[in-house]
Amino acid sequence: MRDMIRWGVLGAARIADNFVVPAIQRSSNGRAVCVAARDGERAAAFAAKHGIAASCANYDEVIASKEVDAVYIPLPTASHFEWCKKALLAGKHVLCEKPIAMNAAQVQELIALRDATGLVCAEAFMVAHHPQWAFVRDRIANGSLGNLELVEGSFTYFNDDPTALKNDLVLGGGGVRDIGVYPVVTTRIATGLEPFSVRADITIDPRYGTDKLAICALDFPGFRLNFYCGTQLARRQHMVFHGSKGWLSLDAPFNAGVYADAKIRLRSDASGVVETFDFGGVDQYQSMVENFGSVLLERSDSIAFTLENSLGNQLVIDQILSHATR
Repeated sequence: MRDMIRWGVLGAARIADNFVVPAIQRSSNGRAVCVAARDGERAAAFAAKHGIAASCANYDEVIASKEVDAVYIPLPTASHFEWCKKALLAGKHVLCEKPIAMNAAQVQELIALRDATGLVCAEAFMVAHHPQWAFVRDRIANGSLGNLELVEGSFTYFNDDPTALKNDLVLGGGGVRDIGVYPVVTTRIATGLEPFSVRADITIDPRYGTDKLAICALDFPGFRLNFYCGTQLARRQHMVFHGSKGWLSLDAPFNAGVYADAKIRLRSDASGVVETFDFGGVDQYQSMVENFGSVLLERSDSIAFTLENSLGNQLVIDQILSHATR
């Protein structure tokens, strides 16, 4: 039985360059063996940088290769669904950047195709693999916070570059799809619950037609999530879970090690003490690709973040974006 997954990479995007491909190359059960990009020279340079043996002229060549077991897709959002389908139909397992599709109907189609092919298809939500979120989930479940009443969050950065893919509406740009997914998915992961009401106030950048600010309120059973995400604000991310008997806050809930160190502060009214828990040194991207590889190698029973979970998140994102007026 093969002990290593051979990865093909569709695109030389920044997330692939800085995080996911290095994680694949460091992983215990996988290696990237070929990469394709829109520009052949860029693909060759990417391959040389990351020690990848082959660079391909186009994406189709990667998914047709008999030397590839699974593909990682970091293409623009609007291309995710198309290439997930192509890869699955070519017999390749798929790990695709978030959001994996443009709407819930597309995710449902991917679920059906996954089931029909028997292949693994998953959305690359690295946060689902970070132990700080298992900690949050456990502390909520064991009553450390009492009754959870309120969750607050934010995720922002500044990018008004007219050439940026994230500011291109046709390519699926905009803040909600890029970063608004994170407060939603982590709240769902931490509580195991789904919202029954979604409201949003969305500001559209008239130059690009993309959402540059979304202020959202989601009602869950027993508590509310309030969060905002913005693409033209100073960089910030935070999450706070506030209960009747205590609260906890995350310094770097999404991009641990980039925005800040991964630390959780927990305060209980019973003790009046703020405890700090340090989760430094964790590579959530490596954990993600190793989990994916373990499933393919039959060393793990299931993928940590399933397409069913992706569907739940996409349903919320669709509702948020329905409040946008362009």
